[in-house]
Amino acid sequence: MQNKSRFFALLLTISLLSSTLAIAQLPNATLYEQTSEMGTLILGYQKDVDAINDFYYPYATGGFYAYPMTTFKSPEQRKRLQDINNDYLQKLKEAQFDTFSIYGKVDYILLKKEIESSVWLLNKEETDYNALAKYFTFADSIYALEKLRRRGTYKEGSLLAAQMSETAKQIDTLSLSFKKVSKLKPDQLKMAAAVTFSLKQRLKGFYQFYMDYEPGFTWWAPKPYEKLDLALNNYARLFADGRDSIPAVKTDKPEIKGTPIGRQELIRQLNAELIPYTPEQLIQLAEKEFKYCDEELLKASTAMGYGKDWKKAQEKIKNSYVPLGKQAELIVKLQDDALTFIKANDLISIPALAEETWGMVMMSAERQLVNPFFTGGREISISYPTNGMGEDDKLMSMRGNNPYFSRGTVQHELLPGHHYQYFINNRYKSYRESFKTPFSVEGWPLYWELLLYDKGFAKTPEEKMGMLFWRMHRCARILFSLNFHLGKWTPQECVDFLINRVGHERANAEGEVRRSFKGDYSPLYQVAYLTGGLQLFALKKEMVDSGKMSFKAFHDAVIKENLIPVEMIRATLTNQPLTRDFTTTWHFYDQLK
Repeated sequence: MQNKSRFFALLLTISLLSSTLAIAQLPNATLYEQTSEMGTLILGYQKDVDAINDFYYPYATGGFYAYPMTTFKSPEQRKRLQDINNDYLQKLKEAQFDTFSIYGKVDYILLKKEIESSVWLLNKEETDYNALAKYFTFADSIYALEKLRRRGTYKEGSLLAAQMSETAKQIDTLSLSFKKVSKLKPDQLKMAAAVTFSLKQRLKGFYQFYMDYEPGFTWWAPKPYEKLDLALNNYARLFADGRDSIPAVKTDKPEIKGTPIGRQELIRQLNAELIPYTPEQLIQLAEKEFKYCDEELLKASTAMGYGKDWKKAQEKIKNSYVPLGKQAELIVKLQDDALTFIKANDLISIPALAEETWGMVMMSAERQLVNPFFTGGREISISYPTNGMGEDDKLMSMRGNNPYFSRGTVQHELLPGHHYQYFINNRYKSYRESFKTPFSVEGWPLYWELLLYDKGFAKTPEEKMGMLFWRMHRCARILFSLNFHLGKWTPQECVDFLINRVGHERANAEGEVRRSFKGDYSPLYQVAYLTGGLQLFALKKEMVDSGKMSFKAFHDAVIKENLIPVEMIRATLTNQPLTRDFTTTWHFYDQLK
């Protein structure tokens, strides 16, 4: 019996030893699927920044924090964020970078890049605010009131009322003098409006905290508060009314406005996104890609019997729209077609749950004014006529979302595009959310458009023309957005370019340009689609075409690294030697060398 016990104990020891050896031999890709040596520090930074922003942002009705895009940071908030940045930069210096895996080194570089970008932006915000300081001599008074609220400090209601009344008088005086000064620049007007709105929100949070709860405040404060709130409203209107920009496109819909950011800022943002090309080089890239599209387009047009008149061929395709009420069914069919092709070619692993759980909604008429085509993510939002649209807009929506155009992009929005990104990125390295870049967010699904075309997903000339429409559209996005921000094109020229060069319906072209310049997107967002897709295509060539990885292994590895810059994904897959002070070096587009 004792020998049997010893025997089983020996077996258990051997089993445990074997398990330990097996774990030790696991590839790094498995060990670091969820985190790296930097994971804890990254989460600490993110949560510390969140804590500062939670504490210093205005407090809204009902006890919820408000984060409007226009909320301007207070000087105290900026200082505390810079303190956090400096603290973590010091921690990065102390980190044992040389001992890290490639995953830890990539995360180190991403965090360092994120913090340095935050430092730059906060410094710029402070410099820009200081240039406007003479218009906000009253701001410290409101910041002081907000500071009382944070800890519920008691102060006599009559004194607080007098303070608000005095602040309102200061604003009224500034309003009169402001009308006499020279015009501020468009970006200064935008910032001044944001500062004023932020002060209004902070005042509101202060007032709501004490009102009805502190008797003296409730007695004295309402009228002075109303007066000060009105003064801030009127003051904000001065900046909004004085805002200047590139001449707007006049339509019967909301105007298309925008403010170019200029070459220097474009280059700074490109460097921050690890793109080693100038705006002019990216324009050259788009023109080269457009030339390829033109050649393919003429082949398809000729095959359809229209010779070089590709616009007539495209017109036939536009009129292939499905009957009213059938668009949702079309979306399902097109997704099934794409998945059947992807599975037949063994391109990527897609869990059954990801296939099951994508959803669909119908896009509102208002949303279609800025987004004339369907969008995706967790679900696909279908752009198609609504009952309240004008007859011309209904027809343009149907023509612009015809089956052949839609065939090229359903997988962009769903599987393996945006929906699959949402599905996987919540499960692998989700702490990298703050490092995401549009060059991966949009580059990944655009890459699939390029890959599927390259592998013969479009079989008929009509299907090829449908996919080429979107490829030209991506080229056009680079051209019109960069030329606009370089100050070379107006919004109207951008609209006309989309109509004449790509074949857009006018309403759809206006919606596209309106979406690009209204300020909700990074100035580089439209550049990121094709550029990011070409980055991934170059990486595919390096890793798959060379025989180093299969398509499935490559795609499964890329998507699990989350939406970080493609150059950092490349560094991971190639185990590239990295330094603490890494800068972009990967010239992924050979034709620009």
